Amino acid sequence: MSLDQLRKFLKVMQNDNSLKEEVISSSTADDVALIALKRGFEFSGDELLRFSGKKVGRVTVQKNDVPGEYN
Repeated sequence: MSLDQLRKFLKVMQNDNSLKEEVISSSTADDVALIALKRGFEFSGDELLRFSGKKVGRVTVQKNDVPGEYN
């Protein structure tokens, strides 16, 4: 299940500063999903967005609203 993959990715990210910086500097949820896929975790950007507001370990997923973005 991809939500399990997402949770595992977030747990790995909380202990990997370089991965955390890469995720923080990414532009979209799809970019984060691609970063995760390169590390063997499979989930979609859409699933990541739906996970917004939830916490896994020390990581809280938060959608950043960008001015001019269409919802």
